[in-house]
Amino acid sequence: MKKKAQNEIPKVFLGASALAALLWLGAGGSWLWWANATSPTRSRTDVVTIQVPEGAAAESIGQQLQSAGLIRSLAAWKLWTRMAMTKNPKGSFQTGTYELSPQASLPELAETIWSGKVKETSFTIPEGWSLKEMGAYFEQQGWFSAQDFLNLTQQIPRDRFPWLPENLPFLEGFLYPDTYQVPIDQRSPQAVVDTMLKRFESQALPLYQQRQNQTDLSLKDWVTLSSVVEKEAVVPLERPLIAGVFWNRLRQNIALGSDPTVEYGLGIRQTQDQPLTLNQVRTPSPYNTYLNPGLPPTPIASPGLASLKAVLTPEQTDYLYFMARYDGTHIFSKTLGDHERAQAEVRDKEDAKRPSGPT
Repeated sequence: MKKKAQNEIPKVFLGASALAALLWLGAGGSWLWWANATSPTRSRTDVVTIQVPEGAAAESIGQQLQSAGLIRSLAAWKLWTRMAMTKNPKGSFQTGTYELSPQASLPELAETIWSGKVKETSFTIPEGWSLKEMGAYFEQQGWFSAQDFLNLTQQIPRDRFPWLPENLPFLEGFLYPDTYQVPIDQRSPQAVVDTMLKRFESQALPLYQQRQNQTDLSLKDWVTLSSVVEKEAVVPLERPLIAGVFWNRLRQNIALGSDPTVEYGLGIRQTQDQPLTLNQVRTPSPYNTYLNPGLPPTPIASPGLASLKAVLTPEQTDYLYFMARYDGTHIFSKTLGDHERAQAEVRDKEDAKRPSGPT
């Protein structure tokens, strides 16, 4: 017996007789209505391209198909897809860019999108993701293993991208965060890394080159500081101010004291319920910017364009400290005393929210 492919549409989804009868009755006995509702104009031969985003619902896909003239009845599409989901609840429509023929029937269109027969597919890397997070994402998507991806990012392709800094241990920070469209047959670690480096080359590198003579930072240091700003800033308006604070600390030879660098060095992530402990902050690491002055040895994440710009054009400020509230904003201070009072204020507010113990 032939084994059914995992994403194959159930036979009930492709068999038209029973469903056609239902639609025939529901449409007042008009077989012509059923044919017209599920088939586009057969004389068209041009290919239609549609994009199915991640997590798209059957109805939104049907609306695209109807707008493109590929189907005439959204109701028929919804009924077909409802039967498919009932038969195979674990199935789903596959993200990607599809080239669809107007001469295809409704079940043929559905099977194409159900089975993922795409020309292109997409992936999205958010700002502030590390290489490890990217690797886990691609593995979860079924593209390739996280370890294969991480292994490749330790190979610095300066032969193809000569602008990459020398003595770079891995590509952390230089894989540009964005949404990408890639051919379905190019979902390899090499193709993904090259595509992301090309995007950095076209989007980020010119920004640095335009101001290279106006900054003391090397390309690697620029991306490194930008990655720290990216991880610290939650509210977009605070990015230039946070960058200004870090610039002040660097110029005055004050340790940056950034929690995200400690987390990166230890391979952990603090939460509101589990903040960094004093022992963790005191744990030696090349990335511990409480113990080591200056920048960490490499970027700690991929910064977005806003953080990259903020480091090149920081806000001029006298602030030397900032303290994170738990709503994404920060309290900025000019002196250590003010900073310590801000820490106490945030700590007291959090303590007040916790339920009191038995009396």
